[in-house]
Amino acid sequence: MPFGECTVTLQDVAFQLGLPVDGEAVSGCLGEFETYIEGGRPAWEWFQDLFSELPPPNKVKQMTVHFTWFHERFSVLPPDANEETVRIYARAYIMMLLSTQLFGDKSANRVHIRWLPFVANLDEMGRYSWGSAALAWLYRCMCRVANRNVTNHAMKVDSFFINLVTHSNRGGLQQSNGTVHG
Repeated sequence: MPFGECTVTLQDVAFQLGLPVDGEAVSGCLGEFETYIEGGRPAWEWFQDLFSELPPPNKVKQMTVHFTWFHERFSVLPPDANEETVRIYARAYIMMLLSTQLFGDKSANRVHIRWLPFVANLDEMGRYSWGSAALAWLYRCMCRVANRNVTNHAMKVDSFFINLVTHSNRGGLQQSNGTVHG
């Protein structure tokens, strides 16, 4: 960049976060969410099928669940867990990770159920380009933060995003002869 600016690239995301950048797009319509997932099946019904329970009503706000409910309920896997219980706990962990780390809002205390289609089949999660989605989210949030007319920012600045910017600014990823050096 001509004036010493830095930018986070897809290569930075892939290298530093280890997220896949090839594959299907991570996308989905958030408007009319319930009609988007599983042919119009109510989202909370699907949630109950995937997690074997529903959060208490005081832990739900629109299409999100308070992080503390997920953390308190799914933080310790029971010693006698069967395969399905392990899957439920893995789904919960991934939902928390996606909602608070990769695609978090400024509060980082809500888990959005928009991720249900992705955690429904854990074996399929690797086919998505999570790195591309994370980079797109970062740039969307950076644009919102840079806009002085926006008062409700979409994201808090997470440490790994700061690390990405810092690493990029130091020229951490340099390419010579097609080889990436970190």
